[in-house]
Amino acid sequence: MPYPTNYRYTREHEWIELDGAIGTVGITDYAQNSLGDIVYVDAPKVGDAVTANATFGSVESVKAVSDLYSPVTGTVTAVNDELKTAPDKINENPHGTWIIKVELSDLAQYDALLDAAAYEAFIAEETGS
Repeated sequence: MPYPTNYRYTREHEWIELDGAIGTVGITDYAQNSLGDIVYVDAPKVGDAVTANATFGSVESVKAVSDLYSPVTGTVTAVNDELKTAPDKINENPHGTWIIKVELSDLAQYDALLDAAAYEAFIAEETGS
């Protein structure tokens, strides 16, 4: 699956798409593929603060529980409540299924993240492929 070029990525396998000062955050195809069938998503509440590179929740799959790391610092403005009853939507469409939306406190953090080409190179390094 190609990685959208309009997203930025973290080394922890989260993606973020920016619209003004609002960042939409999810996990990458690589992450969902590594996890397997996702059965539960633990996300923060609207109004909660998130910090760049710090955990903001977790994703539970049939294989493991994996922490979610925020790509940016800011305030949660929306949570994808659909994932409470249908967490497998992440497996079906990882780059189209968001987990949280964050109002960024520093837009420069977005620019410091990996672009699609750099993320793909990082995965190739990690997997040795």
